[in-house]
Amino acid sequence: MASETEKAQSAKPGGETIFGKILSGAIPCDFIYEDEKCVAFNDVTPQAPVHFLVIPRKPIAQLSDCTDDDTQLLGHLVNTARKVAAEQGLAKGYRLTINNGQNGGQSVYHLHVHIMGGRQMGWPPG
Repeated sequence: MASETEKAQSAKPGGETIFGKILSGAIPCDFIYEDEKCVAFNDVTPQAPVHFLVIPRKPIAQLSDCTDDDTQLLGHLVNTARKVAAEQGLAKGYRLTINNGQNGGQSVYHLHVHIMGGRQMGWPPG
């Protein structure tokens, strides 16, 4: 299995992503949250005791592709992360991460927010 760095170096924007397939129902997924703007689900390769993703239904490849028109959506994603983190018992804290582009470690080109918690996070992150 390729490392996360190798995946990010080989990933390219464009085409249908695994997250697009999850949103379309082509890949089954148990959402831990969903509304008209986004969904949240547990990461299949968790990096912390609690690790879930929040993704917009709108297909945006990466954060740097967002425009000022996406301001409300971006706020909604972060607010959803906050609500779901509370539901997941992360009262002691958690980390939000958005990987952007090749050097940012992005391996799936559908905007997504990682929320990780349930343990002490190290610094610097990488």
